[in-house]
Amino acid sequence: MRTLCASTLIGEFFVIGFAGLVAMKDDTLSMTTVWTVCGVAMLLSVLLCGMITRPGGLQLGWVLQVALIASGFVVPVMFVLGATFAVLWWASIHYGRKIDEAKARWAAQAEADAEGEAAEAKPA
Repeated sequence: MRTLCASTLIGEFFVIGFAGLVAMKDDTLSMTTVWTVCGVAMLLSVLLCGMITRPGGLQLGWVLQVALIASGFVVPVMFVLGATFAVLWWASIHYGRKIDEAKARWAAQAEADAEGEAAEAKPA
C-alpha cells in the first residue's frame, strides 16, 4: 500500500506545483499567497509519503485530496485533477491493502513450505 500511495502523492506534488504556476496568472492573488499555499501543500504531499503507515497518515492524505479538489475554486481545472487524484488515492489504499494481504499469504505459505521441506530432510 505504501508504494502505491507514495506514487500518488508524488504525482500530486507536481500537479500542485503546476497549479501554482497557473494560479500566479490571477491578478487578485499575490505571489506570496500562491506559493505559501502551494509550498505547504507540496511539503505535505512529500511528508505524507513517509507517514502513510503511521496513525493518521491516510486521514491526512484524504485531507490533502479534499484541499486539492477545493483548489478548483482558484484554478478550475483542479476540480477535475483533484477528483482524479482522489480516485487514485482511494485505489492506492484499496488495492495496496489487497497486495499487502496477498504478500503476507505468500510469505506464510513459503515459510510453511520451507518448514515442511526441513522436516522431510531430517533423518529419522
